[in-house]
Amino acid sequence: MAKTKIILDADVIIHFAKGEALSCLPKIFPNYDYAVLQTVYDEILKPTRIQLDNQIQYLKNIEKLPFEPKGEMLCEYAMLSSELGKGESACMVYCRYHNDVIGSSNLRDIKDYCSKYQLTYLTTLDFLYYAVKHGVMTVNEANQFVKDVNAKDSKLPDTDFTTFISTVLL
Repeated sequence: MAKTKIILDADVIIHFAKGEALSCLPKIFPNYDYAVLQTVYDEILKPTRIQLDNQIQYLKNIEKLPFEPKGEMLCEYAMLSSELGKGESACMVYCRYHNDVIGSSNLRDIKDYCSKYQLTYLTTLDFLYYAVKHGVMTVNEANQFVKDVNAKDSKLPDTDFTTFISTVLL
């Protein structure tokens, strides 16, 4: 039986590349396979693409999957991508029809669709929370990750993981 996949959107990949932790990402949920759809892969620019290619080709802990929707999936993708990004649209449609998990921090685009179809999604902060919880990162490393990513022109909530983790655990 195939494992459930976490289908990564570009924003999560970019965050983990900027946080110099892309190689840690697949370690956070080792019981899942990690994948990037070709549509999302095409959105990723150098130097992030170089890091992603290393994960795909050498470490083999992220898989690149074709995205060739047909029939109902194609109609759904066409409708979504006319209003939203192609990558987010591809991830949502793929996960809906394959019962997989979306890795995306673009909540504005994905949240309603995921709620409507009861799709599980993980944001960058969710990944960091579980990285700390599962011992893949320390609280200090997660805090530094957020600072590094924000310093490199990405936008993550300025979160103190000591506080964040204690509020989640309540």
